[in-house]
Amino acid sequence: MNYDTFFVTALSRLRNEQRYRVFADLERIAGRFPHAIWHSPGGGREVVIWCSNDYLGMGQNPKVIGAMVATAARLGAGAGGTRNIAGTNHPLVELEHELADLHRKQAALVFTSGYVSNQTGIATIAKLIPDCLILSDELNHNSMIEGVRQSGCEKQIWRHNDVDHLERLLQAAGQSRPKLIAFETIYSMDGDLAPMHRICDLAERYGAMTYADEVHAVGMYGARGAGIAERDSVMDRIGVLEGTLAKAFGCMGGYIAGSSALIDAVRSYAPGFIFTTALPPPICAAATAAIRHLKASNWERERHQERAARVKAVVNAAALPVMPSDTHIVPVLVGDPERCKAASDLLLTEHGIYIQPINYPTVPRGTERLRITPSPYHDDALVDALAEALVDVWARLGLAPKRWAVAAE
Repeated sequence: MNYDTFFVTALSRLRNEQRYRVFADLERIAGRFPHAIWHSPGGGREVVIWCSNDYLGMGQNPKVIGAMVATAARLGAGAGGTRNIAGTNHPLVELEHELADLHRKQAALVFTSGYVSNQTGIATIAKLIPDCLILSDELNHNSMIEGVRQSGCEKQIWRHNDVDHLERLLQAAGQSRPKLIAFETIYSMDGDLAPMHRICDLAERYGAMTYADEVHAVGMYGARGAGIAERDSVMDRIGVLEGTLAKAFGCMGGYIAGSSALIDAVRSYAPGFIFTTALPPPICAAATAAIRHLKASNWERERHQERAARVKAVVNAAALPVMPSDTHIVPVLVGDPERCKAASDLLLTEHGIYIQPINYPTVPRGTERLRITPSPYHDDALVDALAEALVDVWARLGLAPKRWAVAAE
């Protein structure tokens, strides 16, 4: 039997559905963010990245790079094992203390990625609560969905940001049953926000625990960069705050922060924590340097918000279909998977602009889009060049201007 035929067939399905993904081979240029070298079959070419999740460019901050290099020279490259087998290095312990302080929680626990922290964090927490009912927002990230699934607990999905629907589910569950409400503070594909105060009001009224994913908010919002929960003064009302070190902090890894008892229980029971190698000391030191810098510096956050506002204004003025967004995320609707990929290809090959197409299953079919993420380092010239390139691509592909605005009316 030729087993490769199964894989070839599966790949053909993706291609037929216009969902086959192609990755760009990029070489970021230290000190010149958002510029990078794109290694294509025709050779290397400089391009501008407009879809990076390194939202604040901290991956190239001199303090962050310096901490990584110095720690690698002093402690070596790797962690040397899992957390319980020689892998609990001192920079990792310092990082967890820094994260607990950032979120004003008793303790924090670091995982190898934000995906793992959600997947194993939610599953472990829910398993440790007898007869736990998980109430999950319908637009939660795949990592949260997998955590809910792997918990084996009963789940109910509430309509996105619909707190009236959430309340009906809480009422039906009863006051005495343990309940976990899971949601994101920023939903990264649409850029909208969760109604956190109202969710917390319901959690307190019906005796539920809250779990909030701050992945797309940490570093960028709040007086010290602790996220939307800090900005909106709701941080102390949320039981578990989850975040990443791989976006605004410019490194890699994920974490949860909460009470000492909860963190210790997850540390002691979570397979995704126990059976994997710890983050290396250089990465931990770099992440700590990024967190400390952003706790004290507001320049990056203020500049970032100003740049996002300018991109929205310029792209809207060019009559392009910018989808409504309350945050730094600027989604531009295409509405067709094939033309979304074609738009991305034209931007890259003809204009030296890299924006990855976002297709199903990341977003619903018919809402395919280009997801633009400005940074503090996209200057006016780059913004204007982006708008001009989008207008050219939209005309060449016959895409509808202001389609989202028309549909919304």
